[in-house]
Amino acid sequence: MKMKMKIVAVVITLAMFSSMVWGQETEPAFSYDKERITEAKPWTNKEFQNDPADFQFVIIGDRTGGANQQGTFKLAMNQLNLLQPEFVINVGDLIEGYSDKKAELNAEWDEVDAMLNTLDMPFFRTPGNHDIANRVAQQVWKDRYGATYYHFIYKNVLFVVLDTEDPPREAPPGMKEKIALYNRLQTEDPAKAEAMLAEFMSDKSVVAGLAKPVEFSADQVAYLKKVLEKNKGVRWTILFMHEPVWEKDSGNFKEIAKLLKGRKHTFFAGHLHYYDYDNIDGVEHITMGPAGASFHHEGPGNVDHITWVTMTGSGLQIANIALKGVFDRKGLDPELFGAYDRKGAAKKVEPKK
Repeated sequence: MKMKMKIVAVVITLAMFSSMVWGQETEPAFSYDKERITEAKPWTNKEFQNDPADFQFVIIGDRTGGANQQGTFKLAMNQLNLLQPEFVINVGDLIEGYSDKKAELNAEWDEVDAMLNTLDMPFFRTPGNHDIANRVAQQVWKDRYGATYYHFIYKNVLFVVLDTEDPPREAPPGMKEKIALYNRLQTEDPAKAEAMLAEFMSDKSVVAGLAKPVEFSADQVAYLKKVLEKNKGVRWTILFMHEPVWEKDSGNFKEIAKLLKGRKHTFFAGHLHYYDYDNIDGVEHITMGPAGASFHHEGPGNVDHITWVTMTGSGLQIANIALKGVFDRKGLDPELFGAYDRKGAAKKVEPKK
């Protein structure tokens, strides 16, 4: 009997201690002066958006493939820390690449990783054609980051990163040198850089390369099939890849789409440096705009942005935020105007007096 009383006393003591230390667990999250505010209330009657199953993450587009001279991607890292998502994931092309020298490639990755390490939250990589332009670059990726395609689960949502460079495809001739020249002209002669980009995008080999369907390796498709079978009970599946393979007829992608049939899912890609939205048979397919990479097409999709995703019980709530629309409590910094808005970089913004 005495032993039972001691156990009860310990339980009561622990409960009191828990209440003292973790007061937020016993006290309501929202309270107000009920003597002053009785029936009529100066706020609406909507429920607080505080479902513990909901979460927020950010998707960011291409950094490289020309341009990025104004430090747009680096600015984005600071802005992500302001927004405080739970994690960030990209859709490929973090380095210029197109080198077959390990030392050069590792130096480029070191530069990028220094920026990524300024983030307060995890950053998930997706390989792009600049990141894995050849077998040497593929091996550098594997040495540094392991798998080129992988998955993870967060709050019962399945995230799948696919590799559209499996295996790496042949690049247009002289790609590395052309990118270096273009990047130099961006600062020395912007008009000449623009003409060079237009000529490059109309080159027959480039056009043929963009039109070529992406074929995933049999191993990658088998891996995806296994992952999907093992995770049938997730509430949503989100797939990330560099090239928007739904834009081109691909037998492999048809097989992947078939594996996903009947499952709630969404696709995100990059590569085209232009924001685009497609709803195909009720499934959202989103192509990200850049985060510093060169603009390839004229139109409203020419925007440096991030995509803010809130995972809710009914699916993805998506908000695209232009990088020029995010700045810290001190206000817009005139010295960084080109990074905020590359299309208006020539304009002069006078600092506040």
